[in-house]
Amino acid sequence: MTLTIPASDFPPVALADVRAAAGRIRGLAHRTPVMTCAAIDAIAGRNLFFKCELFQKVGAFKFRGACNAVMRLPDEVARRGVVTHSSGNHAQALALAAQLRGIPAHIVMPRNSPKVKVAAVEGYGAAIRFCEPTQPAREALAAEVVAETGGTLIPPYDHPDVIAGQGTIALELLEDHPDLDAIVVPVGGGGMISGVAIAAKGIRSGIRIIGAEPLGADDAARGKASGVRQPPPDARTIADGLRTGLGDLTWPVVRELVDEIVTVDETSIIAAMRLVWERMKLVIEPSAAVGVAVVLSEGFRTRAEMPRVGVVLCGGNVDLETLPWIGGV
Repeated sequence: MTLTIPASDFPPVALADVRAAAGRIRGLAHRTPVMTCAAIDAIAGRNLFFKCELFQKVGAFKFRGACNAVMRLPDEVARRGVVTHSSGNHAQALALAAQLRGIPAHIVMPRNSPKVKVAAVEGYGAAIRFCEPTQPAREALAAEVVAETGGTLIPPYDHPDVIAGQGTIALELLEDHPDLDAIVVPVGGGGMISGVAIAAKGIRSGIRIIGAEPLGADDAARGKASGVRQPPPDARTIADGLRTGLGDLTWPVVRELVDEIVTVDETSIIAAMRLVWERMKLVIEPSAAVGVAVVLSEGFRTRAEMPRVGVVLCGGNVDLETLPWIGGV
């Protein structure tokens, strides 16, 4: 398969890098199960195969990319530690990966990060610095921490080793179910969908990669429609893991390899989350429910050309004190 992304802005990630990442994280990251649900299939009008990254270490797919990036560092670089900025799942993932390697981790987190995720980062032994909940504030404080510590910055999505690690999701999913017509992937910063697209289309060029995005954080959908990268959104969505905009490395992959982006509203996200809890008994977080909401949407249900669809359930880190349906929602 020949990629059409200009060499100047295409990230240095290929199928071979994803396969190398799979070997690097084997025995450290879980190979997560793929589950099915006849009741949800009936509603969706197709066979769905749910890649359960809620069972990944730290409860989210992010451990794959963080682990690959940390384990790939040379010893003399690694001993100075690692730094990142994240609202939660990447923070936990990098903290655990650093703990496994025995190196320091310094995490910049927005002040409004879910308490369950802050507690988990602390539990893995990382040092936390809080900032205002904006992308510029996150990046500025992370740069300060890098200067102070000499650590290596490993951003949550816009990094080749992170993208390659996330792509291992597609390797496993297509090994288990090689005849999928499409894979639906939640989109925030784009690291996961970039890795999945590069790996999946490297294996089967005809498979469709569909991004799932909250309507309240729809920069990827607008960018895909216009062909021009959009600025980070003023995100207003319950799906806290998807509030960031696409990065310098991930935008070209979304532009060229992702077939379409489908948006869903907050009501649909909450309903999908509750449905999975009730029918599959899987504790998914709102970001994971976005992909489910897409395959259950009216427009998607009418599309007969994709009878077998994989859906990435990207995580399960939920603040149980603030469940969205408590109070009659």
